[in-house]
Amino acid sequence: MKQKRKKNIVCVGESLIDFIGLQSGVKISETKDYHRYLGGSPTNVAINLARLGLNVKMISTVGDDGFGSYAINRLEELGVETSSIRRIKKIPTSIIFVSRSSGTPEFIPFREADVHITESQIRTEILEEAGVFHTTCFALSKNPARETILIKAKEAYSLGCKLSIDINFSDKIWNDKEEAISVLKEYCTYNPLVKVSEDDVQRLFGKEMPREELFHFFHENNVDTVCLTLGKDGVVLSQKGQEPKKYKAIKVDTVVDATGAGDAFWSGFLYAYTEEKSMDECIQMALKLAALKLQNVGRLPYNIDILLELSKIS
Repeated sequence: MKQKRKKNIVCVGESLIDFIGLQSGVKISETKDYHRYLGGSPTNVAINLARLGLNVKMISTVGDDGFGSYAINRLEELGVETSSIRRIKKIPTSIIFVSRSSGTPEFIPFREADVHITESQIRTEILEEAGVFHTTCFALSKNPARETILIKAKEAYSLGCKLSIDINFSDKIWNDKEEAISVLKEYCTYNPLVKVSEDDVQRLFGKEMPREELFHFFHENNVDTVCLTLGKDGVVLSQKGQEPKKYKAIKVDTVVDATGAGDAFWSGFLYAYTEEKSMDECIQMALKLAALKLQNVGRLPYNIDILLELSKIS
């Protein structure tokens, strides 16, 4: 009898504050005003999944300051379990300034508390109850978070938990590409679900890599499922031993803000995955959630029923 997937999700990595520009389509140097949002890729995924009805635990570290309080309070209000979020004294909550853009946003990170994730925050009993263990390249870019995540990813894998990663690589957060590739190879030995964008590929490998070569890289390193996102051109799904399959993006009349669209995409994918949906259905759910996000600034509005809104998108 097939074992039913657990619907508990563990998101490990950065909880931080995004200051997103109010002026659209301009660089940070020309942005005059910003609005504060709770951010961080795994944090966005945690919020989206909680709002979709899953049990989500966020594991991160914030400063013992006003921004840290804001982050934890917002997560709790939105249904994310926060008991494993650490508050650290004398080190401030990480913040990022982001341009408002319909394409890949420009950003300037000020990283502080987010890198201080420790093993004590990710207890074995948490992993025993988890169906998915999700993290990001951002979170793996610095120690002690990197060592913690790699150790706990191995433990999660041994306990039958499905791993996941967003390869959101940027040399602004990880300036050693060889080290990054080495760390990612180690994480990939545990066969995670992988999301990677064309921009990520260019930044990580320093070139435009043919898709066949990219998929071979991941499959050779023990990854069965890779989603290559192409922005307005959709996504390509590659599963080991099968021909890659391309899916069209859902048309959006007006793209308001692209920040967090990748996180929305992956949230939809993971939600459908825990619901035992087929890979085709996982991709379609992912594309719908991304389309919904593109129509809103910063994050999905808190005053909407996400599943209801998704049902209206064809």
